[in-house]
Amino acid sequence: MRTDPFTGTLPAREHLPAAWAGTPVLDVVVPVFNEEKDLQPCVRRLHEHLTRTFPYAFRITIADNASTDGTPLIAADLERRIEEVRSVRLERKGRGRALRTVWSASDAPVLAYMDVDLSTDLNALLPLVAPLISGHSDLAIGSRLSRSARVVRGAKREFVSRSYNLILRGSLQARFSDAQCGFKAIRRDVAQVLLPLVEDSGWFFDTELLVLAERAGLRIHEVPVDWVDDPDSTVHIVRTATEDLRGVWRVGRALATGALPLDRLSRPFGDDPRDRTLADVPRGLARQLVGFCAVGVLSTVFYLVLYSAFRTVTGSQLANGLALLVSAVANTAANRRLTFRVRGRDGMVRHQAQGLVVFAIGLALTSGSLAALDTASGDPAHSTELAVLVAANLAATVLRFLLFRAWVFPDRASDTGSRQPGATPEQDATAPGPSGASPTTQTETWRGATSPSPSGQEASWTTSETGPAPWARPTPQPDPQVTPSPAPARAPRHARHTDHDPRTTR
Repeated sequence: MRTDPFTGTLPAREHLPAAWAGTPVLDVVVPVFNEEKDLQPCVRRLHEHLTRTFPYAFRITIADNASTDGTPLIAADLERRIEEVRSVRLERKGRGRALRTVWSASDAPVLAYMDVDLSTDLNALLPLVAPLISGHSDLAIGSRLSRSARVVRGAKREFVSRSYNLILRGSLQARFSDAQCGFKAIRRDVAQVLLPLVEDSGWFFDTELLVLAERAGLRIHEVPVDWVDDPDSTVHIVRTATEDLRGVWRVGRALATGALPLDRLSRPFGDDPRDRTLADVPRGLARQLVGFCAVGVLSTVFYLVLYSAFRTVTGSQLANGLALLVSAVANTAANRRLTFRVRGRDGMVRHQAQGLVVFAIGLALTSGSLAALDTASGDPAHSTELAVLVAANLAATVLRFLLFRAWVFPDRASDTGSRQPGATPEQDATAPGPSGASPTTQTETWRGATSPSPSGQEASWTTSETGPAPWARPTPQPDPQVTPSPAPARAPRHARHTDHDPRTTR
């Protein structure tokens, strides 16, 4: 995953608006490499199925991954013969690279991909994309490991698939059931934010995208699929599994070190109850209080255990000081990461130093309480000492939270409260940053595929994300990086009528 500075936020979920004439609602990408035998029958079968069952305008994009056989010629021929088909030629291999290229340049609001062998029953395609069109979900995946899925494949592939997904659950806490099924879809507005963070360009691309989406709090819809494995598959199982394990290690390390900017992606939607403001309550205060209390309870238990252990070998004052010192370092680290959502190593030493100052104040408060107890009672019972220390620690905890919020982590407190009451997520996304620039206004020139412009000319797209226009048509921009297949000029295709039940056309 890419860990460079990122200031974008994900757009709010919206129902798909009415598309203008000539713009497809769905763009299905078919990545291919040396598939001259299967390409034409599979694309024609997919086109026939979409024409018969899909109630919106669609496009099929053939992404040729540097094929060395007759695949490019067949793809170009299909593009000439079928209006809804286009082809893109890439000079470097990699399924992830092909998907990133085409998805980044597509003007369709819903993007999907499937393997060229069509191992997945196409009847699952409409259930796959329906939650994305309605705005209910952000991504959708087909699952071969669902209980209701019907799968025909060899024991070796079954074992490898289940083992890999178990590794994902254990190492990355993934909750999706099938990371590598070649049958997925994503909303374009979500893809524009997530794709720049995905580093892999091969088979691990799917897993990395899903892990990132899940950690960002996005909704992933799963569809049980009927799957018949292709006996002629050219995927090298051992090499692919090795590359996937390397990807798991890389992503797990990035998550563990806090190198990913997931705090900029989490809770991005305007319809999320956690984003609603309360009168006279700063944004984020309730969440920070809950997190601080949870950390405080654990820290208090940890402190009491340490104090009891140290008290058996030393006096009460020294035991209190040592227990407070150790628990204070752990408390500052936990609050830094969990309560105030600070990731990475930047400012860690300064935060710990300020935390030690707060610790000194707490030490003075608790030590003063012990001294007062010793003065009032010459030899107090151990249970009495603990009761006094609990009360003193509660007072110190309140003071610690106020100091943490106002002094140690003031930037995080202001970040969570920067949105004005009543402002929409789009308005908040375009608010000026510290330097005066709009932090979430970004323009990315994608090395993408080409798409017919209204004039019939081929052009690659420069996508611009500037707030409340998630479906805005991108600006044509020439790009020599991608070689499009020649295609004649076409008149804009009219959007299909959607006032009928697609089941009546089957």
